Amino acid sequence: MGLPDGRIVWAIGMRNVVELIDRYFYQSYTDNWDDLLFRERILRHLSLDSVVLDLGAGSGLVSQMRIRGMCRHVGGLDTVQGVLTNQHLDCAKVGSGEDIPWADNTFDIVFANNVLEHLKEPERVFAEVRRVLRSGGVFLAKTPNRFHYVPLIAQLTPHSFHRLVNKLRGRNAADTFPTLYRANSKNKLLKLAKESNLDVINIERIEGRPEYMRSLPLYPFGLAWERAVNRFAFMAAFRVILIAHFCKSER
Repeated sequence: MGLPDGRIVWAIGMRNVVELIDRYFYQSYTDNWDDLLFRERILRHLSLDSVVLDLGAGSGLVSQMRIRGMCRHVGGLDTVQGVLTNQHLDCAKVGSGEDIPWADNTFDIVFANNVLEHLKEPERVFAEVRRVLRSGGVFLAKTPNRFHYVPLIAQLTPHSFHRLVNKLRGRNAADTFPTLYRANSKNKLLKLAKESNLDVINIERIEGRPEYMRSLPLYPFGLAWERAVNRFAFMAAFRVILIAHFCKSER
C-alpha cells in the first residue's frame, strides 16, 4: 500500500486542528450561537401577553427566531414572498421596514435578526419601528459590526462572491441578500436612535467562535483574533456582532 495522497493528509490534519480548537476553546458553542444569544435577549422581554413583530422574518428558516405560542401574537414582515409561507407567524405581510404595514402603537416588541445590514434607508426604518411600538415597547436588533474583518471583506467584494461563500458554507445562495452596512456601528446606531427618538438601553459588541475560519487553514488566526478582541477593551470596536436594545419611552 502506497503512502496516502498529500492532500488527504493535509485535509485530515486540518480537520484535527479544527476539532482540537473547538474542544479546548469553544466547547460551549453550537451552530448559530449568535442567534441563540439573540433569542435569549428577546425572551427576556417576552410575556404571554406580548404582541411581537419579526422584522425581516423570511420563511422561518432560523429556528431560534420562532416564538409563536410563547406570546399573544407574532407578526412577520419581509420583502420576499417566502414570508407568506412562514408557519411560525400568526400574521405575515410582504413589505419593507421603510413603510411597516401596521397601525401606530401596535407592538410590545419589534426584533430584527441580521436585517440592519441590508437597509437602504435605516433612518426611515427606525422611525417606522418607533411608530408601531407601544409606549414602553422595545426594539431589539442583531447585526454584523461593519468594522469586523468579515464585513470589511464583504464591503470590498461583489455580491456574487458573497453568494459563493455562503454556498460553500451550506447556505442557499438565494437567501444571500445585498449588504449595505448603513446601520452597522455603535456610533451609527446611537445616531439613528437619537434621530428617531428611541432610548438606547444597551449596545453589546460580541466576539465568539470565528465561524468563517472554521473550515480554513486560518482557524488558529481566527482564534488569536477572538482572544485579542475579547481581552483588550480598546479592540471592542472590532468585535463581530452588535446586539442593540432600544426602548420607546413615554415622552
